[in-house]
Amino acid sequence: MERIASFSVDHTKLKKGIYVSRVDDDLITWDIRMTEPNNEPYIDPKASHTIEHIGATLLRNGIYKDHIIYFGPMGCLTGFYLITRNLSEEQVIPMVKDVMRQISQWSQTIPGAKAEECGNYTYMNLEGAKSAARHFIEADLEFKYHYL
Repeated sequence: MERIASFSVDHTKLKKGIYVSRVDDDLITWDIRMTEPNNEPYIDPKASHTIEHIGATLLRNGIYKDHIIYFGPMGCLTGFYLITRNLSEEQVIPMVKDVMRQISQWSQTIPGAKAEECGNYTYMNLEGAKSAARHFIEADLEFKYHYL
């Protein structure tokens, strides 16, 4: 089988930051690395689930809601994928930073954390999500490196 593009990226060289992972016509997949792969602890799975719920809710209700296609966790638990339509780096980077800032300060009920809304609704860790978001936004992040 052909090796997929994301497995061809040297993860030992990736830092925390926001990267363009792939471009498909007007869709861009953004790689939001919240921890440095293979060097920092991964995001707690419950915290990752919580970030997914809050982040998806904020993004799909935000200023660019009509341009958000998908937001979800990486299986390796080092970050998230964000798929957008017709948004530039100048729009996405501040948007992601703002969403993470909001998550770091979240004091409301976790969106979608009811049995009728989520298949694993008790699998949440708000304090872990807030801590992971703070870890990301307080870092000296790299925002200009791109890989395709």
